[in-house]
This record gives sequence, structure tokens and C-alpha cells, in this order.
Amino acid sequence: MRQLAPALAVLLVAACTPTSQATRPTATAVVAPAADTAATQWLGDVRAISDAGENAQRRAAITQRMDAMGITWRKETFVDGKREGENLIADLGGPDGAPLLLIGAHSDRVEHGKGATDNASGSATVLALAQRLRAQPLQNHRVAIAFWDLEEAGLLGSKAYVAAGKTKPALYVNFDVFGWGDTLWMMAPANGQQALVANSRTATQSVGIGFSPGEQYPPTDHLPFIRAGWPAVSYSLVGADEIKLVLEAYAGKKPAAPAKVMAVIHSDKDTIDQVDASAAVRGVDAVEKALRSWDAAAPAATTGMSANGQ
Repeated sequence: MRQLAPALAVLLVAACTPTSQATRPTATAVVAPAADTAATQWLGDVRAISDAGENAQRRAAITQRMDAMGITWRKETFVDGKREGENLIADLGGPDGAPLLLIGAHSDRVEHGKGATDNASGSATVLALAQRLRAQPLQNHRVAIAFWDLEEAGLLGSKAYVAAGKTKPALYVNFDVFGWGDTLWMMAPANGQQALVANSRTATQSVGIGFSPGEQYPPTDHLPFIRAGWPAVSYSLVGADEIKLVLEAYAGKKPAAPAKVMAVIHSDKDTIDQVDASAAVRGVDAVEKALRSWDAAAPAATTGMSANGQ
């Protein structure tokens, strides 16, 4: 998750207005029998990525996990000025000729800490969704996943993907900071993706977590897509009381006490000890439900099913 200079952050937040009211969690969700297994796997992926070391080793941990899942992946290198980076892309398959749903997270970290929350948690969430969407493909969309490099240097990996003229997705879904909390925070444009907002609200209610959609959201890899006119949203999982404090911090204000996420990311505190795998899996459950409902409402694909998008 990028941190902005206060003046630029003020412009970012002042230009935004919430799309709807936040929903607080109302009940404890009934945990499915596989929840413990899912939480163990998610935590294992966060650990593997965050313990790997530098960014190249973090990408290697992700590719090893994709290999274990039987996912065919590819490297896409890019150059931005003097910086060279490497995105990872994988096609999960789906109906031939159907619109593309692209799901992604940045894999890199800053020098301080291990980048468990920012953003091994987001990368592990993409891997969890990939496993589920391969096991039970969507009806009306092809699915691909992406792991962006050099987000922390200025969203360079996602910028390079968009600038290269890749296939424009029907929707890009980003994950950044998905490590704990009782509320699914969704960046959704005021004039777009209202169906997915509604689907997400219903899904969060079904799993017993809160929901807070709106345009006010920290800068991360959804932005290059939106700036290019490509549909995009982003999800985080945090505590409900953190959202207001995060937005105040990005607006250049100084809350009396910082939100947990602002105290953890980009610091030596960003270790696996901070994350909550059970909470993360509830968040993954909600997003999966929302995406399946969104997909089911789309026009039916009329062609065959591809394997790994090939």
C-alpha cells in the first residue's frame, strides 16, 4: 500500500465521496468445516512470502505455490526509467471468448519489516481465490490472476500492464492489506460497479462481517486501471474503527492514536504476528460469494470452457 505526501493525499481524499453507508458486523458467521484448513493454508502462504526475503524471493514463493496448485504462470518484465520489474500473470481458464475478470495484488514490500500485512496478505488472498475459482470456475467470465512488482515504488507493475495494452478486463479486483479485522473495505467508484457493491454487502452479511464501500481509499494498484478508464475495485480487510483514521492520515491529519494498519505497514512491526488468518478467510469467503453473484448476473457465455485460459 502506497503512502502519499500529505498535500497530494489531501487532493486524493477531497475529490472523493462515499458511495454508500458502512454496514457493521451483526453476527458471528457459521464457520464451514473447511475453514480451519483454509485458514492454515492462507497463513502458510503469508508466512512463505513474508519469510522469503527480497522481492525476487517473494515472487519465487508465489510461483512455487502456483506450481503446487498446477497453475501455469508467466513472467512479464518491464522497465520504468532505471527500474526493472517483473509481474507474474496466470490464466485460470473459463468460458472461451468470455470477458476477463482479473484479480491481483502487489507482491513487493518496503525495506522495513517483512511485508506480511503489506502485502503478503493480499497475495495470499489472491492465491486462495485462485484455488477456489479453479475448483469451481465462474460461469460467464474467464479469470486471470496477477502479482504486481514495484507497487511501493509508485504502482509501477500495474502501470506497466495497463500501458502495454494488455486485454482490457471486464473488471480488475485488487487486494492490498487483507490481514485482520471485522470489516471488508471496498474502493468502488461512485458511478460504477454498484452491482458488485450490492453483492459484496449481501456476502459480508452472510458471513458476519461489516462492509464499508466508497471512493475514499488509499492509493494502490487499482489506480492505473481507473486512470485508463478500465473498471476496477480494491478490497482491504481491517477493523471498522480504522477506516476513518486511515483516511485522516492520508489527508494529512494526525489522529490522537493511529489506526493499527498505519502503525504496522512500512515498519519493522509488519510481521506475521500481526495477521489473523480466521478473519482473512471470512473476508475471502465474502469476496468469493460476491464475485460469483456478480458473475451469475452477467450475460451467459455461449462458448466452451478453456483450461488455464489456453
